[in-house]
Amino acid sequence: MQDALPALVLNSQALPRHAMDETPASQPNPQGSPIPSNTGVSDERLMLAFSQGSAEAFTELFSRYKQPIYGFFRRRVTEPAQAEELTQETFFALLRAANRYQPRALLRTYLYAIGFKILRAHRRKAAFRATFFGQQNSAADPSKRDATESGLWVRRAVEKLDPRDREILMLREFEQLSYAEIADLLQLPLNTVRSRLFRARTVLRNLLEPPTSSAGQPAAKSASQTSPQAPSQPATPPFAQKGESA
Repeated sequence: MQDALPALVLNSQALPRHAMDETPASQPNPQGSPIPSNTGVSDERLMLAFSQGSAEAFTELFSRYKQPIYGFFRRRVTEPAQAEELTQETFFALLRAANRYQPRALLRTYLYAIGFKILRAHRRKAAFRATFFGQQNSAADPSKRDATESGLWVRRAVEKLDPRDREILMLREFEQLSYAEIADLLQLPLNTVRSRLFRARTVLRNLLEPPTSSAGQPAAKSASQTSPQAPSQPATPPFAQKGESA
């Protein structure tokens, strides 16, 4: 994805220009210490520096999160171009909200919350267009066309999960969010996140594992199951094999 946003920030009226003009190399944080351009600074300190006018802080945040946020959308929308557009919208929204940012939670959670809001708006617009114009979302997902049979099998199994369970599983396994972050993001009790994640993994494991006969051996496949067109069942992915400790 092109690095268009950091260049845009340099001319944005959302930032106090005097702070950028006086100290272009680094910006003071609220305590007065400089914000260096390196990966050792926390996301929250970078966001605070950005809210005070540091374009360098935003560039670092964009560099850290452009691929994770793009991946978040890519797994949830049809076209790569849509995922890129929604990623750009997410960072534009972060830019607009800079002056209102308060470090009450991890910036990562805050950023994914913005992403969820934009995703819901995108889905509402898509549903309206499909209803109003009679459009059918018949175009095959490029990622599915290019995927292996094994990947398709897993994807189709994930799609059969309860929507909330599926979202929790994806946030945990793909976005690598903690239980507490998922609970905060989806506004669910922590124990609910744990139980739903356990249920999602159990259901997914049952969907992916081949059926067994009463003797404990894999059931014999019918002629239709052994046809060349039928995708072979892959090994159960690691995140569906067993639970994990808190």
